[in-house]
Amino acid sequence: MVTSAPTTTARVLNTGLGQRIMSATEAAALIRSGDQVGMSGFTGSGYPKAVPIELARRIAEANLRGQKFQVSVFTGASTGPELDGALAMAGGIHLRLPYQSDPETRKRINAGEMDYMDIHLSHVAQFVEYGFLGKLDVALIEVAAVLEDGRLLPSSSIGNNKTWIDQAERVILEVNSWQPSALEGMHDIYYGLQPPPNRGPIPLVTPGQRIGSPYLEVPSEKVVAIVLTDAPDRNSAFKAPDQASRLIAGHILEFLSWEVQKGRMPANLLPLQSGVGNIANAVLFGLEKGKFEGLTSYTEVIQDGMIRLLKSGKLTCASATAFSLSPEMLTEVNANMSSYRDRIVLRPQEISNHPEIIRRLGVIAMNGMIEADIYGNVNSTHVMGSRIQNGIGGSGDFARNGYLSIFMAPSTAQKGTISTIVPMVSHVDHTEHDVQVIVTEHGLADLRGLSPRQRAHLIIEKCSSPDYKPLLLDYFNRAERLSYGKHTPHLPTESLSWHSRYLRSGQMKPGET
Repeated sequence: MVTSAPTTTARVLNTGLGQRIMSATEAAALIRSGDQVGMSGFTGSGYPKAVPIELARRIAEANLRGQKFQVSVFTGASTGPELDGALAMAGGIHLRLPYQSDPETRKRINAGEMDYMDIHLSHVAQFVEYGFLGKLDVALIEVAAVLEDGRLLPSSSIGNNKTWIDQAERVILEVNSWQPSALEGMHDIYYGLQPPPNRGPIPLVTPGQRIGSPYLEVPSEKVVAIVLTDAPDRNSAFKAPDQASRLIAGHILEFLSWEVQKGRMPANLLPLQSGVGNIANAVLFGLEKGKFEGLTSYTEVIQDGMIRLLKSGKLTCASATAFSLSPEMLTEVNANMSSYRDRIVLRPQEISNHPEIIRRLGVIAMNGMIEADIYGNVNSTHVMGSRIQNGIGGSGDFARNGYLSIFMAPSTAQKGTISTIVPMVSHVDHTEHDVQVIVTEHGLADLRGLSPRQRAHLIIEKCSSPDYKPLLLDYFNRAERLSYGKHTPHLPTESLSWHSRYLRSGQMKPGET
C-alpha cells in the first residue's frame, strides 16, 4: 500500500524546490484530461506510486459524473499495479506506449478500449524528441532524492526519464525514501546526444564505461510539485527453472562453448544481453556453474542471475537501465548496494538499447519468443496473431544489431496442445533476416549461412516437439510440391490456419499424421 510520507525535506535538500512539496492528491490535480504524460518506470522498478493512484481516483470520479477524462501514458517499459493497473481500471488511459505487462491493461487493449503503440524501446526517446508523437505535457518521475543544487538522484530505473524531463512542460517528482540513498553513483546519464544532422558518435566502447553524470538535471521552473513517498517497487517472485528451461540453457551454453572453440568469440565471450524470464535466468544460472570467467553484460535489466554472477565473480560488470529482481534478491541488493555500485551501471534506455553501441560491443542477444516458424521468423508479441501479450520491448534492438541473435522457448505451449514451431508465424516481430539461432528443449538450430529450405529442415529436426514433427514435415513436403515459388515453400492459407486445422477442428491430434 502506498502512503505519503510526512512533510519533510530529508530527501529534498534544495530549499526552493522544498517549497513545492504537496500531497499526491494535490499533485494529481495538476494533470489535465488529454495530457500526454511521460512516467518513469521499467519492469516494475522506479515507477511513481502515489500520484497515479490519486489520478486514477480523480478520473473515476469524473467518469461517474459523465465527464470523460483520459490521459496518454508513456513510460520506459512495464510498471506496476499502482500505475498501469489503477489507471486502466479507471478507464483513464487513451494511448499507452511502449511496453506493458499489466493484466487489466492487456485486457483493455485487446478489447479495443485502449490504444496501444508497440515500439522498439530504443526508438521511444527520439520519437518524442523529434516531435513524432506531439507535445509532452507532463513528466511524472520517481527519484531517490533532490540534491542541494537541484539535481536529481535517480531511483532503481532510468528508462526515458531524461527525455521526459527535457521535453515536458511540467514536471512532478515523487521522492521515494524507500529507494536506497546508496544508489548514488550507480547511474550514468549521457547528455551528449544531438539530433540529426549534428549527431556524433556515442563515446562508449566497454560495457562498464561511464560517459555521463550520476544525476538527472531539471530546470527548477519546470517543477510544479514534489510528493514524498515511502513505497517499494513491484518485484515478482522468482520461479526456479523448470526442466525445459534447464535443457534450453544447456543447449545455449554448449553452443557458446563451440563458438569459442571455433575462434568466433573470446574465451570470456562477448557482452551478454538477456530478456526477462525463467529461461533467461536459467541461462545465467548455467553460466554461474560453467567454465566461463571474466564475463560482461550490456543489457536492459539486471535480473537475479546477473546478481548471482556478480557475487560469484564470474561477471565483472553489468550495464542496464533498470533492476528486475525477485523480492529476496532485491532485499540482498538493497542491503549491500554500495558493494554493487561500481560494477553496475544504470543508463537511459536510449543508450542501453542503442543500435550503435550494441553493434560496436558485439552483444550476444538472448530473448524469448511466443512462436517461430520453420523459416526463422519469430513472433514475440501476439497470441494467435491478434492478441497482444506484452510488446516487443528491446528484443528487436538487440536482435537486429547484436553479434549473435538467439531466440528461445519451449517447443509447445498450453500444456502441449499447441506447437511453438509453426509453418509460418501468425505475427512477425523479427524477420528471418534478424534471427540467427532458435532453441527449444529439444535442440538448437544454427541458421547462419542457410537458405530458407535448409533452415526449415534444421528447425523441424532440432527444435520441434516429437508430437508435432510429423505435421510440420507433412506441411513442408506439400509446400515444396504445391507452392508458387520454391525458394521459401509456403502455403499461405493453410499456414495461417495451421493451429485451427490440426488442433481446434479435431481433424488431427498431436502425433497423428
